[in-house]
Formats: sequence, C-alpha cells, structure tokens
Amino acid sequence: MIQAVVFDWAGTMVDYGCFAPLNVFMEVFRKREIAITIEEARAPMGLLKRDHIREILRMERVAGLWQARYGELPQEADVDALYADFEPMMLAVVHQYAEPIPGALALVQRLREQGIRIGSTTGYTAEMMAIVTMEAKKRGYSPDHLVTPNDVPAGRPYPWMMYKNATALNVYPMSKMVKVGDTVSDVQEGVHAGAWTVGVVKGGSELGMSEEEVATCGADILQKRMDVVATKFRTEGAHYVIDTVGDLDAVIELINQRIERGERP
Repeated sequence: MIQAVVFDWAGTMVDYGCFAPLNVFMEVFRKREIAITIEEARAPMGLLKRDHIREILRMERVAGLWQARYGELPQEADVDALYADFEPMMLAVVHQYAEPIPGALALVQRLREQGIRIGSTTGYTAEMMAIVTMEAKKRGYSPDHLVTPNDVPAGRPYPWMMYKNATALNVYPMSKMVKVGDTVSDVQEGVHAGAWTVGVVKGGSELGMSEEEVATCGADILQKRMDVVATKFRTEGAHYVIDTVGDLDAVIELINQRIERGERP
C-alpha cells in the first residue's frame, strides 16, 4: 500500500493561493519598468525561483517589452540581476505566508495514523525554507522530510527531489509514493518520478484565488475556473485531481485498490 505522501509547500499545504512569490515577482519586474501580468507571473510557478524568472523572460510578450525598454532581448545576466533583487525581497516577506491551508493539518494527522510518512518538495531555496518551515511548525505543520532544489542537481520538473524523499523515508518502489501539488511543475515532478500524482485545485497557484475570492465567487464561474485547472493537470499526466488537499484520503483508498490489482502509475 501507499507508504508516503510527498507534498508541495506554498499553494498546497501553506499560503492559500500561493501569493508570497507572486507579489515579489510582480514587484521585481515593476522595478525594471516591465509590467508583467498575474498570469505571466504565475505560469512557471513551482520551479526553482531563478528558473521561474528565466521562464518569464522567455515569454514572447515579456521578451518584447524587455527589448523595447533595453534595446536587446533578455540575457542570462538579466536573470541574475532580477534574482539578486528577488531573493532578499522574498526572504523579507516569506514568514508572513506560512499559514496552513484549511484541512491540511487534519489530513496529515489522518495519514500518520495510517502509518503514512510525510515528505515534501518545493521551488523555494533552502534559505527561504528555513524560514517557512520554522513558521509552519509554529502553526502545527512539520513534515517528516524536506528536499529543496539546493539538495539536488536540478529542481522541478526533474524527479530528483522525489528520489531524495524516497531515500530519506525508506520507500521503494516509487509506486508506493504519492506526489501532491498545485502547479503543473508539481505534476510533472511526480509523473517523471514514477509516483502516483495528484493535483490540488483550491488554494493553489493555478487557480490563483484567495480564500475570500473562492468563497464569494459564483458557483458556475468558480467551477469553470476549476475545470480549466483540472484539465491542465490531467493533460500533464496527473492520475487524480482533487478540489482541496483535505480530499486526499479518498484518492489514497482508490490508489491502494489499484495497487492491490497490480496496477502501477
């Protein structure tokens, strides 16, 4: 049966809507007089943050704005300069975004009662996660293991952080593990690792809505937005898509049944 679940952090277990990095990305580009959209800022979410900046600069519209402003297309030196602005700004605010998402703490308790180990991966650096883990622990969330992109040759969508979790948690084969996240890169990470992979919609970056926005949005409009996210996850290979992270229990039951029948991810 399933032995471990590896969760993403922001947008999956803490920081409903994944707003901490969003706001900093917007500000970093604004300082360079480049007006990126919320959609552009969110699109690469889940990647290592330096890679995230690089992907934004590769977007045709953003690259065009950069060329119009600075006379040439973005270079690797521009990635370095933007990240040099991003990191201290992120470190200054990330402690404000460690509140567990509703249902997350109760879910972890239920999983542990079943003997399931709790791993985690992230697009944040080790320095950022030192702050996030401390603040999340104060609020009741502390997984059994954390792997950051600093611990591996490359972050998402590569599977290396998943393999490091498997080693630390003593889980084999990878089909005994579930990856849960709120971004396309989360889904890709889980699929590439050969783990059962679950996308979470509400609270996540792909949906990009605060708790208040979700609560006040018309049911039809909200469902349409959620359907778009779910389709995106399934297109990338997610085995399951759940509305909220607290819905994971039912999915694990289904996966265990499939394992009993000899199925693999």
